[in-house]
Amino acid sequence: MTAFGYTLMCEQTGPNQLVDDAVRAEGTGFDFAVCSDHYYPWLPEQGHAPYAWSVLGAVAHATSRIGLMSFVTCPTRRYHPAVVAQKAATVGVMSGGRFTLGLGAGENLNEHVVGAWPQADQRHEMLAEAVEIIRPLLAGETVHHDGAFFEVPEARLWDLPDRPVPIGIAVSGARSCELAGAYADAMIATEPKAELGEQFAAAGGSGRPRYGQVPVCWGPDEEECRRIAHEQFRWSGLGWPVNAELPNPTSFTSATASVRPEDVAQAVPCGPDLDAHVDAVRKYVDAGFTHVALIQVGAAGQAGFLDFAEKDLLPALRSL
Repeated sequence: MTAFGYTLMCEQTGPNQLVDDAVRAEGTGFDFAVCSDHYYPWLPEQGHAPYAWSVLGAVAHATSRIGLMSFVTCPTRRYHPAVVAQKAATVGVMSGGRFTLGLGAGENLNEHVVGAWPQADQRHEMLAEAVEIIRPLLAGETVHHDGAFFEVPEARLWDLPDRPVPIGIAVSGARSCELAGAYADAMIATEPKAELGEQFAAAGGSGRPRYGQVPVCWGPDEEECRRIAHEQFRWSGLGWPVNAELPNPTSFTSATASVRPEDVAQAVPCGPDLDAHVDAVRKYVDAGFTHVALIQVGAAGQAGFLDFAEKDLLPALRSL
């Protein structure tokens, strides 16, 4: 049976409200919550970018049932992999074993704040080496590592959950699927492409969870939802080859200058129509995803969306 999640989108919401939203999402009946990890918002209109790991720690303490996941953290530039392992283990302890560490190769938008942004092939090599450091640390081992990109003279974690924190890796194409199949306990994707799961399975990920994420903009007024989705989410149609390279919100503003509200509405269901939102999620279920997280676009609409999810959306999704 598919599990359904709620997205704590740090780019559009401040830290205190994110914690409150997570508590409400748990009460609403969502199975898990994922938290983005950004230094910048995608667009200036979004207006936020709190430190995701502080949010995750607070949410772990404030909730009791809902699964938690970073969606996703880049363990190669802004954070050293040994430090990522410590963060993950701590949230794992605080959540009572409810945390999954979601990792990815990152975006220039967030990682260039500490230095130059590597080419894609190098980023994948760095990610693989990072996981080779993180996984044994999460298993309680003492790590000594001298690699192509990272040094760990000696590291050991002193606070660990009862079971090692699982690792998910974000995928978008063949190379990342190979990495995920070889190194990850779960696959993460933001497009409902069955071939991603097939490539993940072929690379060693058969039978492991597959996480997807779908944006929606629920509200009583469809035109207002279209306006919000265009204002806040027009960047999403650029595709990851572009999204991974642009350096700041101003660049995303320029790159999306010709995107129209109707263009965004083709990809993001807008308004009160239950069937439209269910159909957007159904694409992931049909493509073999075992977990699907929803993004409610627009910070102001979270309370109404959670009411809608509790009363109508989650019951309809569970009937799939």
